[in-house]
Amino acid sequence: MFWLRQGVCFLPVFLVIWSSCTFIISYLIALFRHDVDIVPYISDTGANPPESCIFGLMTFISACAGTATIYARYKFVEKLTEETGLVRPCLNKVTLCFGMLSCLGMCIVATFQETAVTPVHDLGALMFFVSGIVYMIFQSVISFRAYPYGSSKYVCQARLVVAIIAAVALFPTVICAFFVTQTTLHRHAEDKDYPFYVASAVSEWIVAFSFVCFFLTYIDDFKMFTLKVTTECAEQR
Repeated sequence: MFWLRQGVCFLPVFLVIWSSCTFIISYLIALFRHDVDIVPYISDTGANPPESCIFGLMTFISACAGTATIYARYKFVEKLTEETGLVRPCLNKVTLCFGMLSCLGMCIVATFQETAVTPVHDLGALMFFVSGIVYMIFQSVISFRAYPYGSSKYVCQARLVVAIIAAVALFPTVICAFFVTQTTLHRHAEDKDYPFYVASAVSEWIVAFSFVCFFLTYIDDFKMFTLKVTTECAEQR
């Protein structure tokens, strides 16, 4: 476990493990309690207590870990920019903003449950997915521009592939959701909108775990740097 203490790689490691556990644990509890079917929306697994409490808490912690990881990545790219000039500072800042918006969307999803305040929950989910995908695309561009500094060529390509998969999966997630007329947690194959429901739900899971896979590629990069907090006291006159 020595590699876990190198740099700040513990940030993406924790984010990947915790986020995966958030999705899986809430899903298993909801499935065990027969609150959802085999293929639910992610938010359906956190609609009823007690899984809703666990889902909300764990999702909020994931958002905080994501914020820390995204900011650390921003500072790392900023340092590379100062030394190499390969990445434009404005691109790095815009990418940071989209990453923070995605984390804010995750907080909204965790706070406003699907069955309680549906419009706000859906807005948070859309903010989370769209901003997150834009963040991944911009980070892929940054990775290629910063090459050979930072990530290897294979990691850059992996990030681009994951970002494309997430972007492609977002379309059926949103489009098929418009054809889903029922909002109940339990669905039947005889329902007319059932194929759209399954396609939208499966695509949503693909997008979510694409985020997990993307942050997994940060681990090697985060071994190469550390962050320090400095305190400066203003002189009193």
